Amino acid sequence: MKIAAILWALPMAVLVSGCVTGSSAKAPAADAAAPMAHAKLLAADGSARGEAMVTQAADGLHVVVHAQGLTPGMHAVHVHTTGACTPPDFASAGGHWNPTGHKHGKDNPDGMHMGDMPNMIAGADGAGEMEYVIPGGTISGGATPLLDSDGAAVVIHAQADDNKTDPAGNAGGRVACGIWSAG
Repeated sequence: MKIAAILWALPMAVLVSGCVTGSSAKAPAADAAAPMAHAKLLAADGSARGEAMVTQAADGLHVVVHAQGLTPGMHAVHVHTTGACTPPDFASAGGHWNPTGHKHGKDNPDGMHMGDMPNMIAGADGAGEMEYVIPGGTISGGATPLLDSDGAAVVIHAQADDNKTDPAGNAGGRVACGIWSAG
C-alpha cells in the first residue's frame, strides 16, 4: 500500500513543482545558451531589495522580479533606459526603456514603452514577485537591444502605475533599482 501511495505521489509532486502561481508569463524552456542578464535590487541606503533576471527567448524577454523590504501594496516595475542607479532618487536610470518611441502604458491607445511592465503586489511581509514577457526585446543585438551602449536598469516605484499617464504612469518615486548585467 505504501508503494502505491509513493508511486501516485511522485508524479503529482513533479506536476505541482512545475506550476507557477500569480504570474503573467510562462518561463522559457531551460536553455543554457539563452542570453541572460541579472540585476541586484538595492534601496537608496544600499540595503538589498531583491533581484531580477531576464532571459531572451523566441517570443521576447522573460523578466522575473523577486523583491523584499517594500511597503505592502501595489508597486510599478519598469525597465529604465540607462544602466545606472545613483541614490538617493535613482534618476540616473533615466526614463523608461522605449526604443520603439511609443507613449506610456498598456492602456494608452498610442502603444506602450517596451519597459512598461505590470504592477507588482508586495504582501504584508514586504515581499513581491512578478513575471512578464517583453515581446520583441533582445538582450543585445537586433533592433531593440536591452543592453545597448549605456546599459539598462530595473526600477521599482513607490506606487502603482496607472498604465496610461505619459511618461511614467504616476508611479511615484523610485524605491529600488538594479543594473542589468549580462551573464
